[in-house]
Amino acid sequence: MLIRYISQIGKYFLMLKEIFNKQTKWSVMKNLIFKEVDDLIIDSLGIVSFISFFVGGVVAIQTALNLTNPLIPKYLIGFATRQSIILEFAPTFISVVMAGKMGSFITSSIGTMRVTEQIDALEVMGVNSLNYLVFPKLIALLLYPFLIGISMFLGILGGYVASVYGGFGSSADFIDGLQREFIPFHIAYAFIKTFIFALLLATIPSFHGYYMKGGALEVGKASTVSFVWTSVTIILMNYILTQLLLT
Repeated sequence: MLIRYISQIGKYFLMLKEIFNKQTKWSVMKNLIFKEVDDLIIDSLGIVSFISFFVGGVVAIQTALNLTNPLIPKYLIGFATRQSIILEFAPTFISVVMAGKMGSFITSSIGTMRVTEQIDALEVMGVNSLNYLVFPKLIALLLYPFLIGISMFLGILGGYVASVYGGFGSSADFIDGLQREFIPFHIAYAFIKTFIFALLLATIPSFHGYYMKGGALEVGKASTVSFVWTSVTIILMNYILTQLLLT
């Protein structure tokens, strides 16, 4: 089993190398990139916005409900919401959600092409299929930090609305909490994580779709395995990056 996993990791890194070989013509690649931006980034705006706004509200409410001592200042609601959203929720939790949304889409689309022999047809025509299929996804997901930036904003906005209009604290208290002890590097830390997670979201699902074997049933299985491994890798990388950057 261990040898199999090591072999898979080796094949994954060989795939990363092959992605940048024998580039597809820019006139073709440009359209592929725009299509991937639409499929992976634009189509994810709705679910990311919805989840971020309401989870931000829940974080603020739970924080407020735990401030039972009247001596504890109300600005802690805004402070806790900011820290939770920026450090963990937006970059990590949203990335795990996107492992299901984006990752399953990528694996199933490439896996379907493998099953229907479209990838074989590309190879016969002399096209580097890995560059043609995976490179546009890598470039499109360079815009993934933009999605996480929106998640941060809407998460904090949701916390503000829940706190102020839920009667847990005043607007001034919440904004005071947002500004207290703010460390700019936390933003950089969040976007460093986001960039690395974007690379994982583009490549791991592509790997499972490209190298899958079997028929239509195996496409569904490959999507499930892809989601599991992408999520596990994101969580492990989150731990490693937190140790390296914040300690």
